[in-house]
Amino acid sequence: MSTGPARGGVHEHPVQLRWGDSDAFGHVNHARVLGLLEDARLAMAAPGAGIILARLEIDYLRQVHYRVSEHLTVSSTITRLGRSSIGMRQDLTQDGELALRADMVLVAFDYAADATSPLTEQQRAHWSQWLVG
Repeated sequence: MSTGPARGGVHEHPVQLRWGDSDAFGHVNHARVLGLLEDARLAMAAPGAGIILARLEIDYLRQVHYRVSEHLTVSSTITRLGRSSIGMRQDLTQDGELALRADMVLVAFDYAADATSPLTEQQRAHWSQWLVG
């Protein structure tokens, strides 16, 4: 369950690894963590908002290991609000250490027109609650 906005604009979201996310050595595959980041982003999104992922850059800083019943945390902040785009940073920690950092660009999207659209004032207000810097 999402904890929502917390400590100065940071959205913290607990995520649960599954047994199938790891290999024989208990190491979580790099692609599996993408789903964890997505879960945290979806927990932040306003209902009915058309937001799509346009760019994703990830630094894998250490291995992530599967442990039964362990919850990890994805901390998310908004780094920039543009006309139709949103800059976001997400950090995944395990054992109190940063395991990966992801920087991305989300874009407001009109599915009916199949095109980007400007952020509404309501969308700006929603995403601003996690804006840092």
